[in-house]
Amino acid sequence: MKTKFVSVMSLVLIITACNSPQEKILPQLVTVKQVDINKYIGLWYEVAKIPNSFQDHCAYGTTADYNIQDDGSIKVINKCYDENGEPDIADGVANIVDKKSNSKLEVSFVSFFGIRPFWGDYWIIGLDEKYQWAVIGTPSRKYGWILSRTPSLPDLTMEKIFEILKSQHYNPEDFEMSEQKE
Repeated sequence: MKTKFVSVMSLVLIITACNSPQEKILPQLVTVKQVDINKYIGLWYEVAKIPNSFQDHCAYGTTADYNIQDDGSIKVINKCYDENGEPDIADGVANIVDKKSNSKLEVSFVSFFGIRPFWGDYWIIGLDEKYQWAVIGTPSRKYGWILSRTPSLPDLTMEKIFEILKSQHYNPEDFEMSEQKE
C-alpha cells in the first residue's frame, strides 16, 4: 500500500512539474549597502517604470511621498493623474525589512479593518550619493521604478541608471518613461 501511495504521489509531482510554467532563475537582486532613511523620505517623481496593472490609469504626474511615522513605519502617498486630469491617490505604508542597511522594504496599499494582508517588495538597488535619484526593484524583476527628486533626469544620469539595471539583470527596454507636467 505504501509503495502505491509513493508511486501515485511521485506521478502527481511529475505531472505538476511538467505543467507548471518554468520561471527563469535569476541571480539574487543586490541592494545598495546603506540608506539613510531621513535623507530618503520626502517627495519623489516617477521618471520611469515597468508597466504594471495597478498603475494602468496613471497618465502623468506620478509621485511618491514618504514620511516616517511615530511607530517607525513609513507613510506612503502615491499620486498620479488620469487622462482627464483627475488625481488618484493611494495611501500605503512601508516597513523596513533589513534594518541593517535600510535598503529592503515592503509596501502595502491594501487594508481591511487595519489589517494589511498583501505586501510587495521594495528594494533600493541604486541610489545617488546625494539622494537625487533612486532605482527600485523586486527580486522577480517583474516590477521596477526610477525615481528622482526632479521631474526628469539628464541623459548621462539615465545611462548610469540603465547600467545599474543591466547589472541587476533587468532589461532597461522594459521601462517606459513617465510623463511629468510641471
